[in-house]
Amino acid sequence: MRVLITGARGQVGHELMRLAPEGFEAVGMGSAELDIANADRMAAMVEQVRPQLIVNAAAYTTVDKAESEPERAFAVNRDGVANLAAAAERLGIPLLHISTDYVFAGDASEPYREQDATGPTGVYGASKLAGEQALLAGCSRPMILRTSWVFGAHGNNFVKTMLRLGREREELSVVADQRGCPTSAASIARALWSLARQYREQGSLHWGLYHYSGTPACTWHDFAQEIFRQAHELGLLPRLPVVHAIATAQYPTPARRPAWSVLDCSKLREAHGIAPSDWRDELRAVLMELGK
Repeated sequence: MRVLITGARGQVGHELMRLAPEGFEAVGMGSAELDIANADRMAAMVEQVRPQLIVNAAAYTTVDKAESEPERAFAVNRDGVANLAAAAERLGIPLLHISTDYVFAGDASEPYREQDATGPTGVYGASKLAGEQALLAGCSRPMILRTSWVFGAHGNNFVKTMLRLGREREELSVVADQRGCPTSAASIARALWSLARQYREQGSLHWGLYHYSGTPACTWHDFAQEIFRQAHELGLLPRLPVVHAIATAQYPTPARRPAWSVLDCSKLREAHGIAPSDWRDELRAVLMELGK
């Protein structure tokens, strides 16, 4: 089965290409090769590749920069997804798409379910929500995975930032009043490939919107401490830095982050047998890769 993977140079796209199972021909394209916001070029490329499935890992993900570049964020995260949905519909094939916890307001106290009310507080979240809506409206075989706090050995992310700071500083401060679920790019890729296998074998899926993130929930401060603990144990850090817990208000950013980003992933497990991974195990694998 031929699968077109857009955003193949990003965190998840890189893992999708690396973990492509036997029996799948993964055709990966980064933004330099395929700008999904360019409708004509994208339609021509999809027609040329003639995939049997599209996985969209392309996105504008620079959360703070999106506040000053809303046009570009919406061009990629909304219009680009609409373009892909139209292309998939013309070919009569599914489109698997990655979305985000930022579609929610972050003011809950229980894990968010797929049917809970959305309410993004910034441009990035609003553009991703618009992309979800465009996909559901424009494609009859849509599969959306909302995820959170993505990390991996490839690309820029919190784990790699903490490793750099941990080597440079003896003390640092990390936000402790935002709670969510770290999720490895590799585990997202495995979930998407599991869906692709099910589609190949069954000819269909339970289409729609799902949540997929790591477990258990934690704060950024908790996450940082576990990164340092494991990195020190693996010999990647010469010492354990002191990590001070601070409030979000003490670390202002252009975009407001959700205080609560915990996702309920039970629907995906019940419909497709895909369960969350323990992010601590995933973290160890990433750190070992970075330590090679």
